[in-house]
Amino acid sequence: MIMEPCVKDNKITFDLTEEQLLIKEMVADIAKNEFAPKAAEIDRLHRFPKENWQLLAASDLCGLVFPEKYGGAGLDQVSYAIVVEELAKSCATTSVMYSAHVSLCAKPIYLFGSEEQKQRILTPMCKGEKMGAFALSEPGSGSDSAAATCMAVDQGPHFILNGSKNWITNGVEADYYLVIAQTDKQLRHKGLVALVVEKGSPGFTFGKLEDKLGIRGSSTCELHFDGTKVPKANMLGQVGEGFKVAMATLDGGRIGIAAQAVGIAQGAWDHASAYAKERVAFGQTINKLQAIQFMLTEMAVEIDTARLLTLHASQAQDLGKRFTKEAAHAKLFAAEVAMRSTVKCVQIFGGYGFVTDYPVERYMRDAKITEIYEGTSEIQRLVIANNLLKGQ
Repeated sequence: MIMEPCVKDNKITFDLTEEQLLIKEMVADIAKNEFAPKAAEIDRLHRFPKENWQLLAASDLCGLVFPEKYGGAGLDQVSYAIVVEELAKSCATTSVMYSAHVSLCAKPIYLFGSEEQKQRILTPMCKGEKMGAFALSEPGSGSDSAAATCMAVDQGPHFILNGSKNWITNGVEADYYLVIAQTDKQLRHKGLVALVVEKGSPGFTFGKLEDKLGIRGSSTCELHFDGTKVPKANMLGQVGEGFKVAMATLDGGRIGIAAQAVGIAQGAWDHASAYAKERVAFGQTINKLQAIQFMLTEMAVEIDTARLLTLHASQAQDLGKRFTKEAAHAKLFAAEVAMRSTVKCVQIFGGYGFVTDYPVERYMRDAKITEIYEGTSEIQRLVIANNLLKGQ
């Protein structure tokens, strides 16, 4: 199920498998026909597209990368990256809703959870009966996750959780929240614990929904915990292993955001290319003008490069290799490509690119967040540098 190099006509190519191509075709069809027509309305009204989630569940996509014994499809991470990209081409809100569920909540439960936790928590997530969210960031600690102040006090059979988390994707819509909390501030990262908190737990409430620049239909809010009791049966691993869970989760999440960024960039390029074939200036369609040709060409080269970096990182994950650097490479480059590409697409549309009659201004707004969440571009540079300079 993994892309492998092969030789065709004396050229080395990296082709998707037949199964991956079928997934790509299926999701592209759903996204184009079901999600794209509603994307502008979802953005305008800040409306969480619950019906999109239900269609993803009905299409057996919510557990794509997990074993069939847990209700999943048993496919690979390359297929997952393909799905996220195809969703993002049409609706970035839907792509991040899906990506947060799969890579930020379900995946760490699969990697670090007990068999009982997988049966009880992961299985309904794979079936799309339950939605997941990841709660790491806090009002005073974004990139510095070891500085978490949301406290989990050990009370024997359970923890008592107090504090807040913010910028939580799937916010009020999720059913399970993977919360990274601190048990001892003096221990910093060595004191962190990973807890699955269920919606409806006493003392667990939501703050206001954020009014965002982009991905406006995505439910993003603060979580508040006031004496919330969390059973130890919902702890992933052991006390002190929360940092390991968080970092592994972010590695996988960064591939998802890279795929989202590629999809946003490609979707914007598709609209700009089509528009350039229709818009007439100086007696010819503008795709005949060298300035426009160069912009479209530069974007296409960068988008293809970002896609290959993303698929390379996905392959490394599939092969069981450590993929921290590969994920950071893909996320850094793809996010910045998404921003550069969407700005150019708005430029190609001219004045029409600045109004909501056309979708490229939405793509540009959606692109910006990919440089921020799951680790800012600056954090990605630090991660890459640390991996490159080890031992020097």
